[in-house]
Amino acid sequence: MSNGAARPATRSRGGTSLLAHGENMLWLTGGALAICSVMIVGLLALVAYQGSTTFWPRPLVEMKLMSDRVLLGEVTRDEVFQPTPEAIAAWPEEARLRYQAGGDNRRRLLRTGNFELTGSHFEWVDDVTVAAETTPEWAVVLERRAWGRFYGVPAEFWIDGRTVAATPEAAWREFGARHRDVLERFGRRYRLQRRDFGDLHASAERARLELRRVEARYGAGSPEYARTRAITEGETVAIDSRRRALEEEIRLLDAENARYALVLTTADGSTATVALADIVRGYPANQLSIGSRAGVYLSRWWEFLSADPREANSEGGVYPAIIGTVIMTLLMSVLVVPFGVLAALYLREYAKAGLAVSAVRIAINNMAGVPSIVFGVFGLGFFCYIVGGSIDGAFFSAKLPNPTYGKGGVIWASLTLALLTLPVVVVATEEALAAVPRSMREGSYACGASKWQTIRRIVLPRAMPGIMTGFILAMARGAGEVAPLMLVGAVKLAPDLPIDGVAPYLHPDRSFMHLGFHIYDVGFQSQNSEAAKPMVFTTTLLLITLITTLNIAAVWIRTRLRRRFVGGTF
Repeated sequence: MSNGAARPATRSRGGTSLLAHGENMLWLTGGALAICSVMIVGLLALVAYQGSTTFWPRPLVEMKLMSDRVLLGEVTRDEVFQPTPEAIAAWPEEARLRYQAGGDNRRRLLRTGNFELTGSHFEWVDDVTVAAETTPEWAVVLERRAWGRFYGVPAEFWIDGRTVAATPEAAWREFGARHRDVLERFGRRYRLQRRDFGDLHASAERARLELRRVEARYGAGSPEYARTRAITEGETVAIDSRRRALEEEIRLLDAENARYALVLTTADGSTATVALADIVRGYPANQLSIGSRAGVYLSRWWEFLSADPREANSEGGVYPAIIGTVIMTLLMSVLVVPFGVLAALYLREYAKAGLAVSAVRIAINNMAGVPSIVFGVFGLGFFCYIVGGSIDGAFFSAKLPNPTYGKGGVIWASLTLALLTLPVVVVATEEALAAVPRSMREGSYACGASKWQTIRRIVLPRAMPGIMTGFILAMARGAGEVAPLMLVGAVKLAPDLPIDGVAPYLHPDRSFMHLGFHIYDVGFQSQNSEAAKPMVFTTTLLLITLITTLNIAAVWIRTRLRRRFVGGTF
């Protein structure tokens, strides 16, 4: 073979590079997905575990320390720690010797309660300082309306200041027999104070405002004013009479409940008297069976879901926050979806490409990156002060200077979050409209349909699943936002719900409680952070469950819409 002849191509001895096949990218992307999934599942599992176990009743432990102190309470958590030289020096001699001999370097956080006696709710206990540990048979837990929990052993039961039971068993038997009736009377008192007194106050306020409106319109010397004043005075007399009757009924209920009290012996040997009306729930922690513990657990959950908060939101329920979150989220969804869909429909179907349309799209994309607190400031300044102030001046001048709409309210919070989530709806709707095949539009035009008829009967129905996707994303984001709500309506405690049984039933001007703001308040503003920590997880679990429920309902609607039009897509 001559030197000029072409040589056959030689094959590389080595195998084909992994980069050519892409296996490395496959493993990289799959691994990233697995890591993200583990992180999400781990976070949800932590919240679910901490939130679901918060209300499970724990046994009461009595610890006698080497310093001769005796503590009684619930162990909330434990940890391994490294004691400082100063802490070791403060231990009794026996504890130091035990630690130097290889003693346990663990400590437990004991919820001791009895705040009015001890000045603290929790106390760390180093295990090496514990001389003896028992679980007293008759140690009981009392959950109170104020001052937190109380731990002790029943000593006596009083009726009208006289002892009717003088042993732990007998005293607790009397407590069980009397407490349900006391709770019923307290519930009636609460309803009278909230509902009947609230109705009386609303009636008196309406009469006062009507008199002010007549005075502003006709003058104080007019016949209309005199007639209205006479009517108002008659209503005031009737209201005062009803108020006195309610006050007397409440006084009788309080007097009956004040007859009963439980005397307890604390861990340090002192005694304390607790009125039965102050006790929400009580149980002998070390005598409960599994069924009894489950009963206490479910009772606490029911209280959490159906009652008002107490003890600076660290105890009680979150019913007002649940209602406020649902109402605000639904109002936001009703406000954002129509405007977002109409805006996307115009941009996709009607607007001609140009500088103005490009600027609008850029503005929408930029809105998605604006911090949420900026929307809150805008909502406070524009909706609350400008729009709300104008409404007050035009329709509620008789109530000024007390604002009606010129302050934070559920309507302004909903509008603010509607602006916040508007880009999500617009972008998702535009993509859904663009996904409808052009051939369907052309077929509709060929049959003689107009542009609006084509959009209404062909395009929108088939884009509806994508529109619902934007609705779901907007609802999920809006329900979890907190920063704007702190400026435009969410409060620590709202005595009146934004929706009730009094006309007009929905009160858009009222402030409201929100689960997200409740989590922030309990977790970072509570004076008792250790007691509030379990409530943070429980409220977080509830918020996730609520958002998931709303999303599942929206996904179900989207699935039905997709199934309905699946035959028309290709």
